[in-house]
Amino acid sequence: LATFRRRFLPELEQLFVQVLLLAREMKLLKLGTIALDGTKLKANASKHKALSYGHAKKLEAQFRAEVKALTERAESADKEDAADGMDIPAEIARREARLAAIAEAKAKIEARAEERDATEQAAYQEKVARREAQRKAGKKPRGRDPEPPTGGPRDKDQINFTDPQSRIMPVTGKGFDQCYNAQAAVDTESLLVTHVHVTQATNDKQQVMPLLTAWQGYPETLGKPDHLLGDTGYFSASNIQACHDHGIEPLLAMKRDVHHLPVFERFAADPPAPESEDPVEQMAHRLKTQAGRALYALRKHTVEPVFGIIKHVMGFRQFSLRGLDKVSGEWRLATMAWNIKRMHRLTAG
Repeated sequence: LATFRRRFLPELEQLFVQVLLLAREMKLLKLGTIALDGTKLKANASKHKALSYGHAKKLEAQFRAEVKALTERAESADKEDAADGMDIPAEIARREARLAAIAEAKAKIEARAEERDATEQAAYQEKVARREAQRKAGKKPRGRDPEPPTGGPRDKDQINFTDPQSRIMPVTGKGFDQCYNAQAAVDTESLLVTHVHVTQATNDKQQVMPLLTAWQGYPETLGKPDHLLGDTGYFSASNIQACHDHGIEPLLAMKRDVHHLPVFERFAADPPAPESEDPVEQMAHRLKTQAGRALYALRKHTVEPVFGIIKHVMGFRQFSLRGLDKVSGEWRLATMAWNIKRMHRLTAG
């Protein structure tokens, strides 16, 4: 099985789409509304095999000092005897090798930090521009102005030596672990998974565009969804605009879900539509209508049950392969297996 996965990973992408086309032909997949969500899956790597940027700096200083001290001892005029069993040239070479490995690890962490800085700066500029537009329109922005992002690597930034492409991520109930963020878009009616990808990002803010981009490459006969549901982790003005540009209506929560609305608010009449054509304001209004709330409520009954079955019934809780491309293929294989099981269940009644 392991050899099969490694050998046929590239073919799985097309096979995943072919299964969806078959479901469409069997009238099991209608693609009216899809819900997007992510789940953290453990990488095939131990978090204890990781090096943080802060610790790397401490080790670097320690090894440099030790190399200097060893060199001075080797070159001392009185030729002091080395400690029992100490081979000074070998000790120096060992530390210089460690220094080279640390320098390489630091460079990778710094490169990741640059990518993160660019993403965070773009998100900050978007928030600032939106709040400024609200002020110009005579509206008071909600909450405090965003703080500008701080650039550069942080002491807690890490790299893992077993699977360098995995990331340390928060895990529900377990603190932090070495993981990947596995994304899935699920059809709300059939519960078939219509799109998957894996990311190294710990949050979901940048995960709408990969879905929209992938959908452009799907066969036209598969069709495309009318609505995209997502929790507050996916909310941004750029994501909303991107959905509109692709002809999909987004319903992305703008704040944390309220599980028990007051009874009169739950049955209140729909508020008047906004005069503005701004996509964010239009979506905010839609989420306040009874129809919009009912549609958005489908989200929690869609993706989470699928994740639960894949993890706890099918037993897929951790990746076996290493590297982003390979774990992406693994996730596609697991979700395709779910789709086949689900199609059998739907046809069996």
